[in-house]
Amino acid sequence: MRVGALRETAIGEHRVALDPEVVVRLVKDGREVVVESGAGTAASFPDASYERAGAQILSRAEVIATSDVLAVVRCPEASVVSALRSDQLLIGLLDPLNNLPVIETLAAKRVTAVAFELLPRTVSRAQSMDALSSQASAAGYRAAIVAAEAFGRYLPMMITASGTARPASVIVIGTGVAGLQAIATARRLGAVVTGYDVRADSREQVESLGAQFLTSSITAGAGEGGYARAMTAEEQAGQQAELAAALKSFDVIITTAKVPGRTPPLLVSAETLAALKPGSVCIDLAASDRGGNVAGSIDRERVVTPGGVIVVGAGELAADMPTSSSQMYARNVLAMINDLVTDDAIAFDLADEVRSAVVLCHAGQVTSRAVRTALKLDPVLDPPQDPLHAGQPEVPEAAAAASITIEFDPKNGQAA
Repeated sequence: MRVGALRETAIGEHRVALDPEVVVRLVKDGREVVVESGAGTAASFPDASYERAGAQILSRAEVIATSDVLAVVRCPEASVVSALRSDQLLIGLLDPLNNLPVIETLAAKRVTAVAFELLPRTVSRAQSMDALSSQASAAGYRAAIVAAEAFGRYLPMMITASGTARPASVIVIGTGVAGLQAIATARRLGAVVTGYDVRADSREQVESLGAQFLTSSITAGAGEGGYARAMTAEEQAGQQAELAAALKSFDVIITTAKVPGRTPPLLVSAETLAALKPGSVCIDLAASDRGGNVAGSIDRERVVTPGGVIVVGAGELAADMPTSSSQMYARNVLAMINDLVTDDAIAFDLADEVRSAVVLCHAGQVTSRAVRTALKLDPVLDPPQDPLHAGQPEVPEAAAAASITIEFDPKNGQAA
């Protein structure tokens, strides 16, 4: 089986799906590996490092044409999709619910597509494949670094011959993997940090990192898979009013409420921005073409409001520390390949809760229940047509994408 990796072409994307260390492991497992020339350059992995690891360096067209498994970071552009052939396996952060036409095209071409976003992370064996968590951890760390660079004062308390500078006050809204990593990093930088979440049971994780915990009197509690449940419009208005009043006292605000496939919730309104002190910094990890958590944020841009508040759109911040992000992501890809491929064949089992969730399309059909629902297709699949489905139930009982429960290890600042 031949595994290939392409150079990413999205604006601002510097990661690569395979790093030389994982190439070594793939080759040791008996796989052939082909990498597009220059694919790892932006992540500090030159072509020579891949060749030393045992990979062949080929052109883009050759990698696409000859790979059995094609690993990508982002959903590939139309030219790549059109060049794929039937029975190839495509693995990546495909953002399927925002790229439904692409998934339909892949299904029509009989490509098997796998999206990390739909991984049921409550399953223990899925943890090594959890690319969303690995990349969120990198983004959370980077968010604190970007905030420190954008902020015009010291983050820690500084005692000098010229006087004492008070420490900056930082609030991190949302205490998932990215939020907890941002809290831990801002604390290491010496700021006074507060974590905010509408789930009161997040307090223990936040306080274990040495931060203060703030929540709303209108607590949502945990919904399915550990997410906060959806609030009513009245509850949301009350919660937003309380949060807006609290935010005025902070120097740095980091927002992390990024919801795959949906418009992110607005957490910092234009009115709240206008009430912040000049020189305050907002880092929006949810910024995208669908909006963000901070009013007026633009992904990959830094905006200064009329009141002097710096708003940084940082929706793909993991791409700005590409070496570490690529190394973690490549391990996720390796784990996914090892789980899906048996004896050089794709082991697609509709009864398996991991495979049935992450596989978007296979053998000419859209198989993911989440994607079929978004496409308004009948949730029941047509009778299976290829031998890999033989003996499997027609209705995938475990096909629904599970949500997220994250455990955080405060000792090393990583998601468990």
